[in-house]
Amino acid sequence: MTSLLVRPQEPDAQGKVLEVTPESAGWDYVGFRVHKLKKGQSLESHTGDREHCLVLLAGRATVASGDNRWEDIGERMDIFEKVPPYAIYLPNDASFRIEATTDMELAVCSAPGKGSYPARLIAPEQVKRSTRGTGSNTRHIQDILPDSEPADSLLVVEVYTPAGNWSSYPPHKHDVDNLPEESILEETYYHRLNPSQGFAFQRVYTDDRSLDETMAVENGCCVMVPRGYHPAGVPHGYELYYLNVMAGPKREWKFQNDPDHEWIVKQ
Repeated sequence: MTSLLVRPQEPDAQGKVLEVTPESAGWDYVGFRVHKLKKGQSLESHTGDREHCLVLLAGRATVASGDNRWEDIGERMDIFEKVPPYAIYLPNDASFRIEATTDMELAVCSAPGKGSYPARLIAPEQVKRSTRGTGSNTRHIQDILPDSEPADSLLVVEVYTPAGNWSSYPPHKHDVDNLPEESILEETYYHRLNPSQGFAFQRVYTDDRSLDETMAVENGCCVMVPRGYHPAGVPHGYELYYLNVMAGPKREWKFQNDPDHEWIVKQ
């Protein structure tokens, strides 16, 4: 079994179905987990020394932290409705409570915090939408927490890849401290498939192939990208969604394409 693939489990008492920590991943920055909560179920936690971005993947919830309370937020009931999600940014050293007002799926994204910014709501109308690529390389982007918006470490984005298309392609990497050309960013890919019985493929590899793993990802799987190129492709008949969480020593997303495949975007 690949060391980079994390599969979902049955919900625990707090609805947690998947978790990646810096300790489990063997890296320094990115943390990620997914909770599936039933209507009326609540989750209480603390950000510790890490800033958080709570992404309401599907369903509605009331979220409280300190003096802030966001009542019954949430719009999309299914990820593949494709409307931008509601999200909450929380600094480090903050307690929070989430109560599901419908059945819901929640992503908890985290990275080291410095306490620079207060808690805030990220509403759907604040999420920038764009399309990248052409032909079978087309994919649709929803930037939840890009480097143009305030945070200490976190970058959060979701991507929809149409059936039969490739994404994160041509293969690119961000594992060298060489700004402004390239930055170091760890990354997780949380995959969902529509219809849910589908599968997709993701490869993670380095130039010298000291890391070279190709994974069949199913609905609810997470792929860890500690370094290297990381393209993904989805077969005919199935649509791929993924939520990316990135963080590193500097909060800039600068990448380099695999030189063998860069010709694809230079035609």
